[in-house]
Amino acid sequence: MIVTTTNQVEKRTIAKYQGIVFGEVITGINVFKDIGASVRNVLGGRSKSYENELLVAREEAIAEMVERAKKVDADAIVGMKMDYEVLGSDNGMLMVTCSGTAVLLD
Repeated sequence: MIVTTTNQVEKRTIAKYQGIVFGEVITGINVFKDIGASVRNVLGGRSKSYENELLVAREEAIAEMVERAKKVDADAIVGMKMDYEVLGSDNGMLMVTCSGTAVLLD
């Protein structure tokens, strides 16, 4: 399935709008990743464990959105947007959401 941040698909015409579809993932960050990130925060550098967690959450959110688009028989998702939030009393949860418009193409 085509997923794009643009409002159209190049060289294709949108025949019908099937509605807005969403993908949401909320994941916990464990204590070991927090410790590693704290060390990186003091010493500088990138936190590979957090980056990997974000990558997985992003891929899962997009996959969920695509599955929801398939349920409405869409060919593509246009205008896809993604958002990230930190949740929980100790900011220990990461939420990744994405949305877009499911469409049928000619």
